Amino acid sequence: MQPETQMAGTTEFSNTNLEVLYSENQISQRIVELGQEITADYVNKEPVLVGVLKGSCIFMADLMRQIDLPITIDFMAVSSYKDGTRSTGDVEILKDLSNPIRDKHVIVVEDIVDTGLTLSRLLDILESRGAASIRLASFLDKPEPRIKTELKIDYTGFVVPNKFVVGYGLDAAGRYRNLPFIAVVRDPSAA
Repeated sequence: MQPETQMAGTTEFSNTNLEVLYSENQISQRIVELGQEITADYVNKEPVLVGVLKGSCIFMADLMRQIDLPITIDFMAVSSYKDGTRSTGDVEILKDLSNPIRDKHVIVVEDIVDTGLTLSRLLDILESRGAASIRLASFLDKPEPRIKTELKIDYTGFVVPNKFVVGYGLDAAGRYRNLPFIAVVRDPSAA
C-alpha cells in the first residue's frame, strides 16, 4: 500500500510545505567553487576533512570530490543538546576521530552554523590536539542567531535567513536529509 502523500500525487521532493531556497543546480555550482578555493589554498598540503555527523555527510561527499589534492577524511559526532531543544555549549563527543590530527591541516566540514556554541567548543577541542591549522567549511551560515560572533567560517556555501531549513543533509526529526535542494519549511509544526 502506498503512503497517502504518494497517492495524492505529491512526493517528498514536491512537498507543498517546502519552499525551495537553493536548487540542486545552485548547490552543485557553489560546491565546485568551494572545491576550487580549497584546492588553491592548500597547494602542496594534504588536508584532513573532518565531517561533523550526521548533517555534513552529503556536503562533505560532494565537496571532497571537488578538491584536487591528496586528502584524507575522518568524522566526529557531537552533541550539546542535553534536553533536545537548546544547545548548552557543553560538547559531548559521541564519535571521536579515528586518527590523530597532530601536525595536520584540518578542515572541519559542517552542515550549518547558527549559534556557534557547539562548533566553537568542538574547534577548541580539535585545536588542543595539535593540528598545524584548522579551518571551517560550512554549507550554510545562519548568522542571525549567532552567539559566538567571533567564529570565523573560512568556506561558506550559502548564507540563509533565520528560518527553519531542511534538505541536503539537514533534517527535521531525521526527515528530509535526502532532498537534493535546500528548502524553508513553511509550517514547522507540520514538518
